[in-house]
Order: sequence, then structure tokens, then C-alpha cells
Amino acid sequence: MTSPDLQRLVSGSRLRLRGKSAFFATLLLHAEFVPSREVAAASTDGERVYVNPEVAASLPPDVLDGLLLHEVLHAALSHVERRGPRERRRWNRAADTIVNGMVAAAGLPLPPGAVRDDHLEKLSVEEVYTATEGQEDGEGDEDADDLLDGPPSDAPPKGSKPGQSASRQWQQALAQARSVEAMGGEHGHDPLGMHRELARLAPARLDWRAQLWRFLARTPVDFGGFDRRFVGRGLYLEALDDESLTALIAVDTSGSVDDAAVRALVGEVQGVLGAYPHVRAILYYADTEAYGPYDLRPGDAIPDPQGGGGTDFRPIFALAQDHEPDVLIYLSDGYGDFPAEAPAMPTLWVVPPGGLENEGFPFGDVLRLEE
Repeated sequence: MTSPDLQRLVSGSRLRLRGKSAFFATLLLHAEFVPSREVAAASTDGERVYVNPEVAASLPPDVLDGLLLHEVLHAALSHVERRGPRERRRWNRAADTIVNGMVAAAGLPLPPGAVRDDHLEKLSVEEVYTATEGQEDGEGDEDADDLLDGPPSDAPPKGSKPGQSASRQWQQALAQARSVEAMGGEHGHDPLGMHRELARLAPARLDWRAQLWRFLARTPVDFGGFDRRFVGRGLYLEALDDESLTALIAVDTSGSVDDAAVRALVGEVQGVLGAYPHVRAILYYADTEAYGPYDLRPGDAIPDPQGGGGTDFRPIFALAQDHEPDVLIYLSDGYGDFPAEAPAMPTLWVVPPGGLENEGFPFGDVLRLEE
């Protein structure tokens, strides 16, 4: 089958999905489908979706729709990029659990043997990965290896499009799909809405790799014989000792911070955890009291927020002396009681829109989240 034939099949799927969900149909419009006979049925590298054209032509229309949607959701939810150093097959199985639940909720069929779990599929992929530690690999899963580290060798080269990364483009696609759904009066009919994955995926809006680099650079580490000629290019990160940076993170959950802002701030916690594999995060929620600590590593679930009272920053800074972090990151609107003296450790204030002006913070650096 030629590429135009594949595109005809894809166009048919888009039309059929439009009748089921404007949200899903919009996501498929943003996807680039590429023929490849190296993939069993369909796979994605996070940027493009690779489809075996002969297999696609042999499938019933609703099965093809489910297959394409499965891969597009993997790409849109950044399941390739978010894997990081985690074990490949278990991560793929966790991501399939999430996506298969969404495809089934859309009323589309799943292939025989597709992994399902009514409870786990409502969680984030990081949470599913953690919850399934020690389970069998599930070697019979139909789609257990559909997340690729790169394109198949028979795929045409990618265009050299300048600009945003694939993950940023998918974030925009998700936002547009929400808008199209809302304009069509489909509120409440989006199968993604009942899954925590999308809420957990509220993307970090700060470049945490850049923000944390300065603290990594001055933290004692064991280079273990790594060739120091590569240090200037940032290539020694994998050789860093995995205790090389401890970040104490406080999320303001007082009554002055609305739910949308709390979700944005929790998204920043995910950004900290995902910045480098060797960041250790100690999380507290805080209003006039501190709730925690939660010792988090990349891939761990973020606990549900606690709080709702007034705002007092002093309890967190008092606790910080016990943890001795390399950096304290306080995510807050800034309206509250500050300590009388600046702490010994560096402090980063991460402020949502509408928060206190920079001049109102008596110490530390202020980073602002954009709308």
C-alpha cells in the first residue's frame, strides 16, 4: 500500500471519530501518520505515528480507529519523553493501561490481550508504573512495544521544521482539542476528563533543567573518572551521584490559592522531578501549617494536596533547617507571613499569575508562571 492509500484510511478514521468525539478527532488532525512495514501494527516515537499500511488496510474500520487513537494518545501525553531512565517494557505497559482505558471509554474496540485495569487506568502513567513493580512483564500484550526511541529505519526522514519541540506542540494540540470540544457543547463527554493522567500532566511552565543547573554545578559530586572535557557540554549528567541535589519543595494550598493555581503548581513539582534523574525532592503542602514530608523520586505519584487555611511561610522555613536542602522551592502566590530573616539555603519563589509583585518578596529569586 502506498502512502496516499494510508492517508485515505487515516482520513476515514478522522471522519468517524468526529462523530464520536470532537476532542479525539482534533488530536488526530494534529498527528503525522507515516507508513512503515517495520512496525507490527502501529507505533510512535512521540512525534510521529508509524503505521504498517498492510495491517491498517486489513482491519475493520472501528478497530483501525482504536489503533490510531491509541498511538496518538501516547504521543499527545508525551509517554515516550516521560519514560526517562525507567524500565522500558514496564513503562510501555503502564502507558498502555492508561491509553487503553481512554480508547475503551470512547467506545472503540481493543485488540485481544490488550492490558486493562479499571482502577489503574484512572491514574497517571508514573503512578501505574510504580504500582505495577514486580508484576509479570506481560509478554503477550499486543501493544507492549509500541513506544519507540526513534523512527523505524524505513520511515522517511523528518522535516527540519524550526520552532517548538514535539511535546510543546502536543500541549497546544490538547488545548485546541479542548477548545473545539467546548465550542461543540460536548462538556462532560471527553473520556480523558475522568482520568488523572491529564490533570497530572499539567505541564511545567518553567525550564527546570536550566533553573536547577546552577545548584547542580556547585554541589559536590563524584565524577567517577568521567572525562572532564565533556563537562562544558553538559554530558557528565549521567555520571553524577544520584544524591547530587536535594530540593525542598513547598506548595501553598492556602485559601488564597485557587484550585487551578494548585494544579499549575503541582505541575511544577512534576517539572522539578523530571528535570534530572538524580534530583531528590522533599515535598510539603502548606497553609498556616506544614503537611508532609513526602520524599519523592522521578516516577513517584504526587500525593493529594492538603490545606485550605491561611498563609504562613514560617513553618516551612523552620523545617528546612532540619532537611538541609541544596535549594528551597516555594510555590505560592506570595501573600502570607514571611520569616524575619532570610534562610541560609537558596530560595526560589514560583508565583502564579496574579501573585505578589517581585518587590514584595524580602529574599530569594522570583520565577513567574505565565498565563
